[in-house]
Amino acid sequence: MKQVHFDVIIIGAGAAGLMCAIEAGKRGRKVVVLDHANKVGKKILMSGGGRCNFTNYNIDAENFISHNPHFCKSAINRYTQWDFIGLVTDYKIPFHERKHGQLFCDDSAKDILTMLLSECASVSVEIKLKCDIEDIKKTDTCFKINTSQGIYDTPSLVITTGGLSIPKMGATAFGYNVAKQFGHKVWPTTAGLVPFTLHDKDKSSFAELSGIAVEAIVSNPRTSFRENILLTHRGLSGPAILQVSSYWKAGEAVNINLLPDLNLEQLLKSKQAEHANTHLKTVLAGYLPKRFIATLLDETLLNQPLQSISHQRFKDVAKKLHKWTVKPNSTEGYRTAEVTLGGVDCDELSSQTMASKKVEGLYFIGEVVDVTGWLGGYNFQWAWSSGWCAGQVV
Repeated sequence: MKQVHFDVIIIGAGAAGLMCAIEAGKRGRKVVVLDHANKVGKKILMSGGGRCNFTNYNIDAENFISHNPHFCKSAINRYTQWDFIGLVTDYKIPFHERKHGQLFCDDSAKDILTMLLSECASVSVEIKLKCDIEDIKKTDTCFKINTSQGIYDTPSLVITTGGLSIPKMGATAFGYNVAKQFGHKVWPTTAGLVPFTLHDKDKSSFAELSGIAVEAIVSNPRTSFRENILLTHRGLSGPAILQVSSYWKAGEAVNINLLPDLNLEQLLKSKQAEHANTHLKTVLAGYLPKRFIATLLDETLLNQPLQSISHQRFKDVAKKLHKWTVKPNSTEGYRTAEVTLGGVDCDELSSQTMASKKVEGLYFIGEVVDVTGWLGGYNFQWAWSSGWCAGQVV
């Protein structure tokens, strides 16, 4: 079988891979992107409910999790959110801002993918789908890649095959295995930005509350996030839960402040003085769904008038609602996780080029690297930034 040469071979036709291909193509490099999937950019298309939360107005190293928290700084400072927003604007893609600086397409995530593919076409990037990688070998001068569509060789090999999240979309451990093959350390992986499941007792207690969403502050000993939480038939979800899940450790409880803008103890004392005959449940129903309150608090207490409730009981009720403590059973795992924590050790890569410090000509970009962003467009920005950096040098 004939061996075909490319200046750059990129394995993985996702956000980071396409960005790297575009930048390498702009430099006149002969580039091919290989992917085992039958479509390009599946995660781009499904992201943001089909509208692609493509970046965030506020990008900072603090928005990323890594064993080397400084590693991402070079990339996100060299190719910024403003650079990508500029590209989106050039293509006249309409977009809007939601909470916390999150940017979404007005119409469809297809707009972002079409833009990337147009950029690839403009610099003659080849994309080969349904292409399974069977073997990768390194010679003195190049990498030799045996695939289901033929044999390719290149001096510059970029691995951008993502993490383990959403296996039904084709996620595999391929990138981690390549890293290990070439002597790289890979940090253990876990599911991130993922809903919690509950122990059977809690699950049965809250099963009827499925669909209820409230704004809350969710915290653990390391961090806290204020956003909506959503009760589901399996457990807890919603933006605040997803954010904290990336910092959660098995066996650990999380605290949920269901009334972040209120001093409930003081409110109840004031209401008692002003409206002594009002029932506790009537006061609380002004702030939280009735079904939720009925599940968290004793029914007899809820049906009492404020005048018959002691200040100590007010304190107990306030503690319950300001510091609702939940001990998750687990998470829903990679099946529904938006990202994968862990990955290729950043200390063994150049923060400026994403090049391996161990193997000349080998690069790792995107989610396969031990850099994981918060919910809100941060993971896409890491893909754009890391892909751009590698594209300048491959």
